[in-house]
Amino acid sequence: MEFTVLVYPAEEGGYWTRVPALPGCGCCGESVEEAIENTREAIACHVCALKEDGQEISCACECFQTRVTVDC
Repeated sequence: MEFTVLVYPAEEGGYWTRVPALPGCGCCGESVEEAIENTREAIACHVCALKEDGQEISCACECFQTRVTVDC
């Protein structure tokens, strides 16, 4: 299974993530690599819990990312 993972810099240092297809799923780490690896583990646990509860698992997310320019 492949999931989209969004990675953000944390104000206090390090990074935090979220997984749009799995609300409430995400993690953090001191580096991008660590945050992604921790998120991989969080996704695995989240998916296992969904399976145990008999819930449907979808990798798709109804979101996209873009950039906009604003003149100030």
